[in-house]
Amino acid sequence: MPKKILIIEDNNLLGELLMSTLKKHQYEVLWSTDGAHGLEKIRESKPDLVLLDIGMPTMNGYEILEAKAGDPELKDIPVIIISNSGEPVEINRLLSKGVKDYLVKVQLTPEEVLEKVKNQFAREKAMGPAPASGSLSGKKILWAEDDKFLIDLIARKLLHEGSTLITSTKGSEVVAMAEKEQPDIIMLDILMPDMDGLEVLSALKSNEAVKHIPVIMFSNLDDKPKADQSQAQGAAGFFVKAMTGLDEIVGEIQRVISKK
Repeated sequence: MPKKILIIEDNNLLGELLMSTLKKHQYEVLWSTDGAHGLEKIRESKPDLVLLDIGMPTMNGYEILEAKAGDPELKDIPVIIISNSGEPVEINRLLSKGVKDYLVKVQLTPEEVLEKVKNQFAREKAMGPAPASGSLSGKKILWAEDDKFLIDLIARKLLHEGSTLITSTKGSEVVAMAEKEQPDIIMLDILMPDMDGLEVLSALKSNEAVKHIPVIMFSNLDDKPKADQSQAQGAAGFFVKAMTGLDEIVGEIQRVISKK
């Protein structure tokens, strides 16, 4: 049986492109151009995957996600978001809603769409009945970083690990965010635009509500004095961005969380 994909997208040109691309690769494809109608199509057809535009008439993508999450028969149907924005704030909001991946319209190509769809079905096939030992599934990670490109890469990687990513581009708001969100770990850049990362670390470790949360520091530079100072102030780890791959970062996060 071919996998069934529902596209909820009101742009006719994009909808036709998505439909044509997926049909060529033997997927069964349905398409709705209206949000409320799209939600009904989810209920009726029970697709294997939904490609969902955020900006839709009658019912936007967030409303569809909320309605879907409240329905036991629909909540586990995976969703890949189609967004006009790749901004970290919107990405975070989407990740918190449980979406599996996202596509940015201005960067979208047929090849990327197909890759996202194939990857999602491959992940489903590879998943066992329970998360693997050391997995980040269900973990909440607060990432303080002003490099939007890196945040985008990290968001995609951690999304695939099953974790929730919360980001901040301002050092001055990290403590308040940590108090509110109570993440499992905090990833903190040394160089932040408004407040030095070491100052933020000191504030975190002197705050009773969040001092128990492990913090991993990172920097653009291989700076041993800063690394030593981070450790002295209670950081659980330190890495240099230019010298560390995404898999290594995930491994370090897993290592630190497992020691909690």
